[in-house]
Amino acid sequence: MSVSRQAISPRFSNYAAMADGVATLLFPHAEVVVHDLRSQTVVHIANNISKRQLGDDSALDDLPAELDATTPLGPYEKLNWNGQKIRSISSVMVDETGQPEALLCINFNVSVLEQAKHALDLFFQASRLLPQPDVLFRDDWQERINTFLHGWLQERGLGLGALDREQKRQLVEALHGEGAFRGKSAIDYVANVLGMGRATVYKYVKAAREM
Repeated sequence: MSVSRQAISPRFSNYAAMADGVATLLFPHAEVVVHDLRSQTVVHIANNISKRQLGDDSALDDLPAELDATTPLGPYEKLNWNGQKIRSISSVMVDETGQPEALLCINFNVSVLEQAKHALDLFFQASRLLPQPDVLFRDDWQERINTFLHGWLQERGLGLGALDREQKRQLVEALHGEGAFRGKSAIDYVANVLGMGRATVYKYVKAAREM
């Protein structure tokens, strides 16, 4: 991570340290800039993605006349030099008398997130999915077991990994009632999914058949 720093007061060094920490956490997508409100110049840049330079004019002419240190400015969007979208938020830093002395600005490059979202939207488009071919999936007993099993769990607000022995027994009985064990390997499959021994599942199924 690149850091641009010039000689600044110890108090501003604290702000610079804060900027470095935030930029490191969000690297490489965030830049953090410290502005000196009195000189209206940039005094510190962590992870420079805006191509600004130390000593540049802060261009803060449009700041509110009364800066409120308790309310951040933003978030707001702007365009970076390379055409990528930046989402920014600025916080006012005050001195020991409560007077604004610095502005800490976090500039986050959201273009990479937008690209990822676009890629995911394309991947999950329902229009790209076709129905399961009947020839291949005419008797997909595994999917039927999965569908019933997770519907059963959802109705009861349960998680698959947190089932106790009694709940597993009840689930096996419910699966039996749905005809889940007509498949040749269904008992082995359910045993693996529920983390049980095959013999235990068979015992529960046998008991359910005798009811």
